Amino acid sequence: GSDPSQIYQPDGGKDKENFRNYTSGPLLDRVYTTYKLMHTHQTVDFVRKKHVEFGGFSFKKMTVMEAVDLLDGLVDESDPDVDFPNSFHAFQTAEGIRKAHPDKDWFHLVGLLHDLGKVLVMAGEPQWSVVGDTFPVGCRPQKSVVFWDSTFQDNPDIKDPRYCTEYGMYEPHCGLENVLMSWGHDEYMYQMMKFNKFSLPPEAFYMIRFHSFYPWHTGGDYRHLCSPHDLSMLPWVQEFNKFDLYTKSEDLPDVSELRPYYQSLIDKYCPGILRW
Repeated sequence: GSDPSQIYQPDGGKDKENFRNYTSGPLLDRVYTTYKLMHTHQTVDFVRKKHVEFGGFSFKKMTVMEAVDLLDGLVDESDPDVDFPNSFHAFQTAEGIRKAHPDKDWFHLVGLLHDLGKVLVMAGEPQWSVVGDTFPVGCRPQKSVVFWDSTFQDNPDIKDPRYCTEYGMYEPHCGLENVLMSWGHDEYMYQMMKFNKFSLPPEAFYMIRFHSFYPWHTGGDYRHLCSPHDLSMLPWVQEFNKFDLYTKSEDLPDVSELRPYYQSLIDKYCPGILRW
């Protein structure tokens, strides 16, 4: 029960309230533009096409650590808190989890893996179809979606009678595994881990699949689509989120010192050259 902003903050210089500020700040224009594009173009048809396009995992063959290194070249344009490469964030998150949960080595690995789906940017995908918060397509967006009131007006699905109601194309409490989420690094990485048969517990797959679904795990929306299983997994996602969010800092870790430990976890749970 102690305040996570005190525990997980490497630099100690930022209060909890100052993360995820979408109303002011130096990066806001960049962030808003990314979400406007996302909320215009992420439709049911678009997401289905992306599942087909990337579902064969023929983009690249590489190890997990090679994917981490690829993220050296990526600054996330949807993130109002970070203006440094995503690879550092992977290690920051993992180290925060390792300190708080020393006995769960698989959970440490989730910290390293959670954003690796952003290698989609290296496959030529625009950032609005890779990064940022996710939301269900095929039903009306709920109010805790970022910039909900000013970014969806050009999305064709909000005028489509099949998709524009509260439930849209879904049944009540159908379960999030039966919901088509906006396309991005969460869903891609979840599918990639299944395809390559990572030997991690179900909680790990679930956290990676839904860690960017802020309107659900933080905003409290979309409960009408959740099954009892989703609600039982929610505390895991929320626990993960503390580290994903509050370890972001310009105080960058010494990655060379950390590599051998994380390589040992990769060798245990997801070894070798994988298909991406």
